Amino acid sequence: MDMNYNKYDEDAEMLKALAHPVRLCIVNGLLGKGTCNVSFMQNCLGMPQSTVSQHLQKLRVAGIVKGERTGTEITYSVCNPKVEKILEILNT
Repeated sequence: MDMNYNKYDEDAEMLKALAHPVRLCIVNGLLGKGTCNVSFMQNCLGMPQSTVSQHLQKLRVAGIVKGERTGTEITYSVCNPKVEKILEILNT
């Protein structure tokens, strides 16, 4: 057994961020759609914009999604290839 568990810190943080049904839904939706803005997610999820933004912030901090600004709009996409594999397994 490898006693250097610190090397798993990044993966553990990613899994913690994914361990919420709304965040899993957001990531799964982004994987299916490619890119999306907060307004679209808000309408799909039926949640306030502030709640969706808080979930996106946690996903950004964990390195799961990234946002690209175009004028006043930010579109989000999944930027971590490990996440795509994890969701693929969960969706089977």
